[in-house]
Amino acid sequence: MRRRTFESLGAFATIVERGSFVRAAAHLGVTPSALSQTIRGLEEELGVPLLHRTTRRLAPTAAGEKLLARLAPTLRELDAAVAETTANRADGKPAGRVRISTSQSASDIVIAPRLGRFLSTYPDVVLEVVTDERLVDIVAERFDAGIRLGEQVVRDMVAVQVGGRQRLVVVGTPRYFARHGRPRQPKDLLAHRCVVHFRSGGEAYRWELEKAGRERQVAVTGALFENDPHFALLAVLTGEVIGFAFEAQVTPHLANGTLEIVLDDWCPSFPGFHLYYPSRREVTPALRAFIETMKGDG
Repeated sequence: MRRRTFESLGAFATIVERGSFVRAAAHLGVTPSALSQTIRGLEEELGVPLLHRTTRRLAPTAAGEKLLARLAPTLRELDAAVAETTANRADGKPAGRVRISTSQSASDIVIAPRLGRFLSTYPDVVLEVVTDERLVDIVAERFDAGIRLGEQVVRDMVAVQVGGRQRLVVVGTPRYFARHGRPRQPKDLLAHRCVVHFRSGGEAYRWELEKAGRERQVAVTGALFENDPHFALLAVLTGEVIGFAFEAQVTPHLANGTLEIVLDDWCPSFPGFHLYYPSRREVTPALRAFIETMKGDG
């Protein structure tokens, strides 16, 4: 294979993984126009279009997806080889880049409290955190690891619990409960204005409650649908709706009385988040340092 073609294939994979020509160009150190020309040349050489381009969206074509699936293992091996070489410093300190895929909640609860410690302890490691509510394929999209709820981790991954046990709690402002009353049973939620979270596939999340072995999944309704926990919290703070949030994310508001928990005895703790990665053989010193830091107390 010609060197130029190989570089073009790497550029194509970077565009898909970054989601735009601008971000990919910044990562590769070239201009977006030069990168666009590279991809046009690759498409002409292969005889098929590789990317759907619109003003608001960029995605691989069917041919592009097939090519990327074949490329991913090779590119991952190359990334690992470069990372391993970079990590083999004379002083033995972890170095190189670590790419992490995570959700907003996991980023807030697991990474943020430990971020300062990691950055100060490992100054030669470049950490790239990509927040996405979509459950991505970390192998195909060339992430070193992901952090998600344990139930979302696929079985063939190595998984480590991080961040401690968590609770999802029903919260609202005192003003809301003074106007609309406090739900006493899960079924009472159906009479309240709730923030409805929808998953990446468009499915509305049912609030999962449990007490003494009795499980309830409540299909709440409301005037607001969202897929961003930060926006959901802002909505609850208006006093017009109630929400279902990680207790760790609303602790300051509970402490100062801005929010209150209802149905507390229906909100048990659960194992929470897991950091996962494809294989122990691919753990670089930089990734190992990240894993050990995330396992520690915040």
